[in-house]
Amino acid sequence: MPDFQNPVAGFGVTFKAMFKKRLTEQYPEEKKHTAPRFHGRHQLNRHPDGLEKCIGCELCAWACPADAIYVEGADNTDEERYSPGERYGRVYQINYLRCILCGLCVEACPTRALTMTNEYELADTSRESLIYTKEELLAGLEDRMVDTPHAIFPGMTEKDYYRGLVTEAAPGTVRQVALSKGEEPPQDTEPAGAAASTPSGEGEA
Repeated sequence: MPDFQNPVAGFGVTFKAMFKKRLTEQYPEEKKHTAPRFHGRHQLNRHPDGLEKCIGCELCAWACPADAIYVEGADNTDEERYSPGERYGRVYQINYLRCILCGLCVEACPTRALTMTNEYELADTSRESLIYTKEELLAGLEDRMVDTPHAIFPGMTEKDYYRGLVTEAAPGTVRQVALSKGEEPPQDTEPAGAAASTPSGEGEA
């Protein structure tokens, strides 16, 4: 093509685009609708009675190709229980400066404790605020849930929880007193109704 025709061809593309429908999205005034299985911000899920599904196994951290997840597990006790199993995730962090939202952590989770929501607005004003902690990732309480820590449903075991047999908190279940590591429970104060929420025949499956 001769050199003098190049500008003419370029203007032709411009004139064609002038009459096409605009594809501009009015964001953030109009939110973008995502697909149902969109990979957005993570969420740590709870059982129907409020206990956490995370067992602190760290498989999600091992599966993460970007090394964006940090987990520290700890042991449950009858006096301070966060999950129906032996262990729970004491520390859980996701660094969204590294996360590539691939979903491999969700596939690795054996208890379906970790899922991904449709939330995609993750921008913030500082790097520290993009490191989400367990408190920010943990799902909120719904009706008939009791915040952790608290005892498991009387007569139920860990397997019963994952079979879906526990559908709500047991009547009289109250939140236990959360203690720092090595701290002794207070001798003169006991949560009201604690005896009613303590399982009588708890045992390992």
